Amino acid sequence: MENIGPETYGELNADVYDEWHAGLDPTDAVRRLVELIEEGPEGPVLELAVGTGRVTIPLAAEGVDLWGIDASEAMVARMRAKPGGERIPVTIGDMADVEPETDARFAMVFVVFSTFFFLMTQDEQVRCFANVARRLLPGGRFVLECPMPDVARYGRNQTVETQQVGLHHVRLVAVRHDPVEQRFDGHHVLISNEGIRLAPASMRYAWPSELDLMARLAGLERRERWGGWRGEPFRAEGNYVTVYEKPRPTLP
Repeated sequence: MENIGPETYGELNADVYDEWHAGLDPTDAVRRLVELIEEGPEGPVLELAVGTGRVTIPLAAEGVDLWGIDASEAMVARMRAKPGGERIPVTIGDMADVEPETDARFAMVFVVFSTFFFLMTQDEQVRCFANVARRLLPGGRFVLECPMPDVARYGRNQTVETQQVGLHHVRLVAVRHDPVEQRFDGHHVLISNEGIRLAPASMRYAWPSELDLMARLAGLERRERWGGWRGEPFRAEGNYVTVYEKPRPTLP
């Protein structure tokens, strides 16, 4: 899909994002992130791709010193309009660069849902890992929630699925799969009595072993991999959570 940038998804979908993802309950994610923060070194926490604040706002309400990055001004504006959202410092920029407007190093950097895969090339994903490692304190963690790629869904490398059916609307998802570039390009298609709306989304997926290699190249070590925020066993399906750690210096 042409003309896709780091801000594209948010700028084109900000007004419907919360409505279309209303079923995503952040409770387990917030609880687990708080536990990981309490186990790690003292310091601020950075969220990559804060979006409309689905996890950001309840985590900050737990007393976490939280900073954020997002490429989309429209998504951040939605977050700032919510109670508590206006108090969270957010830098507008590409999350691969990991350059918040502070010189602090972080006890944790995290990215939730499938957003890490919105970095559209392997080079961008590798750069993100390297920049996260550079900004982490010793013993700090990089926490990712990612979907396990399910390429079997894509007969002839494409699919159309029905996501929602209502009295006056239908929402479809149409996707093409590029197995060489490990890329999905698609649209949410909303058909209603008012017309047709397209909401584009593109992702470059990575396999768990590929993420582990990116971490090793950045000097991070894998500490945990769960099948969800409740610590379920990893079964290579659905969304899973990985915790990487920056090693502490060894004493002579």
